[in-house]
Amino acid sequence: MNQGVKTILYPVRDIAQAKALFIALLGVAPFVENPNYVAFMVGDQQIGLVPGGHSNGMTGPVPQYHVDDLRATLQSLLDAGAQLQQDVRDVGGGKLSASVNDIDGNPIGLIQMP
Repeated sequence: MNQGVKTILYPVRDIAQAKALFIALLGVAPFVENPNYVAFMVGDQQIGLVPGGHSNGMTGPVPQYHVDDLRATLQSLLDAGAQLQQDVRDVGGGKLSASVNDIDGNPIGLIQMP
């Protein structure tokens, strides 16, 4: 089952400047803050800042669809013509992530919570 977009990841070059900008925009402090990821919660929407995301192929914000079965969803997208961007990986605590580009090159992220 697809739970919709619940996370949007932004590649950033300067995490301190990006964090200050998003604090001003969202009006909340980050709930996760480490050198590899800073995250904010606004309602049930997570906004994540990814330092070095540009060097890992992120060209702009990436919507992250929360799904119950990441591997099955990923295979369905590939079967429908999507191109693999990042294969399934555990990003911590059993949380799985993967991403593809749709047939027009737009990024689609997938997340499966433990």
